[in-house]
Order: sequence, then C-alpha cells, then structure tokens
Amino acid sequence: MKASLGGDRFLLDATIWHESKDTDAPHHAACRGLVVDPAYSVAALDLTLYEVSNSLGARDGRAAEAVDVCRLIAGRCGHAIVGTDPMLMRLALSIAIEHGISAYDASYVAAARREDWTLVSLDIKDLVSKGLAITPDAAV
Repeated sequence: MKASLGGDRFLLDATIWHESKDTDAPHHAACRGLVVDPAYSVAALDLTLYEVSNSLGARDGRAAEAVDVCRLIAGRCGHAIVGTDPMLMRLALSIAIEHGISAYDASYVAAARREDWTLVSLDIKDLVSKGLAITPDAAV
C-alpha cells in the first residue's frame, strides 16, 4: 500500500465504487483492486449507497448492478459505513465553505478527517487537486 494522507483505512467515495464496475474506465484496475482486495481496509459513507444507486441505477439504467455494488459496499465495509450526524455535518459545512465544494463532497472529507482515514476519489477538480483526497492509483 502506498503512502496515505491519514490512517490505514481508505474511505472510498462513490466514484471509486462506480468505476470499479466499468471495465473500460481509465482507473478501473486500481478501483477494482481497492474494492475487492481484502488487503485494503475500506470504508464508505451511507451517502455512498445513494450516490451509487443514482449514478449506476437511475442515471445509467443499470439497477441490478447498482444493487450489487450496494451489497458489495455493505459486505466490504461492514461497520465502517459512516452515518450522517450533526457534528459530521457541522465539519462538512465548514469544509465546503472553506474549499468551495459541495456539502456532499465535503462530507467525505469530514468523515475521513474525523476517523483519520485517507479519502480516495476520482474527483480531481474538487477533491484531489485541493489535496483533500488521493487517486486510486496513488492508493494501490
């Protein structure tokens, strides 16, 4: 495992779970490795389940795959699925305002900071370029 920004667990945002299913995607191999290799300790937000359902299911019309990925998230992350709470939202809003990003993206950053995890994302513009996350290629 390469150097990380936080602890030894990776918080994977929805972009990682989504791209792990798209074999033609540029970062598919790294995403797939993080998602399926038990050598990587991974976590997710409860928000991730909604985002994956939206992107794969509602937007791409791949409802069965979306359900499979949601099951995978639950199975891989177990008790490391972070739920929303007022303190997390307070931190997320502070991060959103400071960095000019959405509360959704800031929620991932807030959870990673609070838990001392490394956020992994393909959101180059809003997260990676601002030093708030690393790419999957940097994580594997």
